[in-house]
Amino acid sequence: MDLQGKLRILADAAKYDASCASSGSRRARVEGGLGNTDSMGICHSYTPDGRCVSLLKLLLTNYCIYDCSYCVNRISSDIRRARFSPEEIVFLTVEFYKRNYIEGLFLSSGIIQSPDYTMEQLIEVAKRLRLEHKFGGYIHLKAVPGASKELMLQAGQWADRLSANIELARESDLVQLAPAKNHSEIENSMRQIADGILEAKDNTTRSGKKPKFAPAGQSTQFIVGATNDCDADLLKKSTVLYKSYGLRRAYYSAFSPIPHADPTLPLKKIPLVREHRLYQADWLMRFYGFAADELTTPEEGNLPLEKDPKLAWALRHREFFPVDVNKAGKAALLRVPGFGVRNVARILKIRRYRALTIADLAKLKVSIRKSQFFVLTADSNDSAREIDSLKLPTRLPQVSEQLALFQAADTARTGEL
Repeated sequence: MDLQGKLRILADAAKYDASCASSGSRRARVEGGLGNTDSMGICHSYTPDGRCVSLLKLLLTNYCIYDCSYCVNRISSDIRRARFSPEEIVFLTVEFYKRNYIEGLFLSSGIIQSPDYTMEQLIEVAKRLRLEHKFGGYIHLKAVPGASKELMLQAGQWADRLSANIELARESDLVQLAPAKNHSEIENSMRQIADGILEAKDNTTRSGKKPKFAPAGQSTQFIVGATNDCDADLLKKSTVLYKSYGLRRAYYSAFSPIPHADPTLPLKKIPLVREHRLYQADWLMRFYGFAADELTTPEEGNLPLEKDPKLAWALRHREFFPVDVNKAGKAALLRVPGFGVRNVARILKIRRYRALTIADLAKLKVSIRKSQFFVLTADSNDSAREIDSLKLPTRLPQVSEQLALFQAADTARTGEL
C-alpha cells in the first residue's frame, strides 16, 4: 500500500480519539529546527462532526491484538488494515509542517505484538522528530497501558503530553467489553506519568534548567453511552482521576455504532449534546467549585439535556438565591447562572470602589437574561426600570416559563452539535 492509501485509512481511524488538545506546553524552537509550542500553542481546525483537531492525527496502525467490543479496530473486525513505519510518520509530520498544514502530531496506535513493542514504536517517532529534525512542535503520544515504567519515562522525555485512556467508568463494564484491559493497569500507567512529572519538577540540571517531562501533562478519555453507565459514574470517576494523578483534562467521546458490533452495544448513535453537557459539568468541577454529586441527583443519574448543568443546579436550589453581587463571596458568585470566572473576578474587583447595578453587569458582558432571576444589585428596588431600559423581561417568570426562556437560548448555542 502506498503512503497516501495508508494515510487515508489511519487518519480516519484516529478520529475516535478525542483527547488531542494542544495547550499547556511551552517548547521554544531550537536553532535550525522546526516549529514551537511557545505561548500560543497550536492552530485549531474543526471536523464536520464538531470535534476540534489541531494536529496531524494518526494511528501507527489500526491492527490490534485486543478484541474490545466497542472498538472498530479490534482483532475480530473485518476492516481494511494498514501500518506506518516510524520513518513514514516522521516524513509526513515534517512535510505537513513545511506546508503549513499542521503544527504538531497526535500519535496513537492499536496494540501490535505487545504493549512494550507498541510503545517503543511510538517513542521512536517522537525521538526522531526531536533529534534528527529538531522538531519543536507539539507531540502527543498515547501511553499504552501495560508498557514498562522505563518506556513511560522515555516517552515523557520526547512528548509534550501523554494520555492513557480509561475508556469506561466502571470496572465491570471494562471487564465485560474489553477483557484484556483493566482499570488497575491503566491507572498504573497514569501513576507512572504523574510520578515522572513530579520528579521533573523537583530536579534541576546543572545549568539551572528543569528537565522537561510531558510539560503539557497527561489526559484521558471516556467513552460515553457504550454501556448503561450514567453521567454520575463518569463524573465521579473523572474526579478521582483528577485528584489522584493530576490530569489536565478528561475527555468524553460519544459512542458511535460500529459494524458487526457486540449485540449488547447501542444500535443508535449517542446524542452529541450529552457529550457537551459532560464537558460543561467537567468545567464546573474544575473551575467553579462544584462537586460531582451536586450536578446529578440520586433519582436521575444523567445530566439534563435540555438545560446546562449550572442552571439545573440553580433551579433545584432556589433557597440559595438571590445572591447579592455586592456582598456575596467568590464561591457564591460562581454559582450564579450566567456568571463566568472572569465575570466574577471583575465583579470582585469593581465592587471595592462602587456598588454594582444591573446596568453595570450588562456592561461587564454578563448574561443578564440568565442571571437577573438569581441576583440582587444595588438598584434592586429600581430593577424594573433598569431592566425595561435594557429591553429585558420585567417580572420573574414561573419556573416553566423560565425554563422555556433558558432552553431556547441554550438550544441555539448547542444546535450546531
